[in-house]
Amino acid sequence: MTVENGHAVTKAEAVKVTNEAMVLPRKAPGKPTCPLITFDLPYMTFYYNQKLLLYKCGDEFGEAVERLKHGLAAALDFFYPLAGRLKQDGEKVVYVACEGEGEGLVGAEVIEAAAEGVSAVELAEGQNSPLLQELVPYTGVMNLEGFHRPLLAVQFTKLKDGLAIGAAFNHAILDGHSTWHFMSSWADLTRGSPAISLLPTHDRTVARSVRVPLSLPASALDHELADPNGPAKPLVARVFSFSQSTVDLIKSCANAGLPPDSKPLSTFQSLGAHMWRAVCRARALKPEDITVFVIFADCRSRVDPPMPDAFFGNLIQAIFTGTAAGLLLASPPGFGAGMLQQVIGAHNADAIVKRLAEYEAAPKLFHYSDAGMNCVAVGSSPRFKVYDVDFGFGKPERVRSGSNNKFDGMVYLYPGREGGKSIDVELTLQAEAMARLEKDEEFLVAKA
Repeated sequence: MTVENGHAVTKAEAVKVTNEAMVLPRKAPGKPTCPLITFDLPYMTFYYNQKLLLYKCGDEFGEAVERLKHGLAAALDFFYPLAGRLKQDGEKVVYVACEGEGEGLVGAEVIEAAAEGVSAVELAEGQNSPLLQELVPYTGVMNLEGFHRPLLAVQFTKLKDGLAIGAAFNHAILDGHSTWHFMSSWADLTRGSPAISLLPTHDRTVARSVRVPLSLPASALDHELADPNGPAKPLVARVFSFSQSTVDLIKSCANAGLPPDSKPLSTFQSLGAHMWRAVCRARALKPEDITVFVIFADCRSRVDPPMPDAFFGNLIQAIFTGTAAGLLLASPPGFGAGMLQQVIGAHNADAIVKRLAEYEAAPKLFHYSDAGMNCVAVGSSPRFKVYDVDFGFGKPERVRSGSNNKFDGMVYLYPGREGGKSIDVELTLQAEAMARLEKDEEFLVAKA
């Protein structure tokens, strides 16, 4: 039994672990340590980020795993912080030790498993079943456990017609942008590429160099028990797939009626408002209830000077806007989308530095409830080319998140497998609200 975001869960019998091992980099790291910076620290009490890729393939499982492990070792040469462990120095500043000390070997954990009673296609077409969650490692493992666990764990599971690749990344080490940079590079190396297309940069101090001492809880459970809002209620996750024509319709509705000199609302802003309004209805909020929208925004192009795409680490900040539910729902879709446009546009280099300085003056270990009242929070991005991650098996049948970091109102956006502008919305709500959402014609009509 393990703890999943504060709740006990039991291992499904359908997935059987057949082997566990460590994969080490092939050479010494470029630097012995990698400091964590202010952008990284807020995620210390989040959980490992889990990604699941489902592939159809006819390759012999053992041979495929050996290729994947060989490619992983090569990838860790370039992305060596993922092979390290978290440490604190004498001033309680957190960093990554990229070299082993004594018996504390570095490396990534690799788990081999089998679930031969189910196919990749069945899993890809289904919803968030318990079985899907058993295909990714480190469910319920908080990032602060990276002091004594690997910072990267992967699970290769044999399916009836292919395999599943589940990966768990310590979120204090990297954000979504860097996650998919690593995944695409690992895939290229597994296919036999002699090099990767974009070499990562590991000097995080070019983005922020302030040393921030951090007092950490004794355990993940201690941190969860300290949440002033108490334990989370049971949640349900669902995936809503929006075709390109549907996305275009949502965007057109949001932009309808705007003054001619207005800046057009983007796809993200339009879809964000569509989700926000629907979740408010699903929660049956009162008109006076405040609702908050949170965006985990990539700051690479926003900081001064801008950081390159190759910057490896966390370079995101949560930005917030909010309003009364009644006003949001009584107004046209462009109202909510406009609020998102405004808060995104205002998050410039000065705003980023102000937020960093505030955190450095009073470091905080966050709970999910800190996201805000009746929140909708959006992470990941449909711009990530997740369906281009080809390990030699072709395009994934489906890409999904694990159950970690899924709190009430959390949304992960992925590109739709059909391509174009299609988008998959992976949304988590309390059961009663999700039941209402699944019957909401205004939300689903656009999806149809």
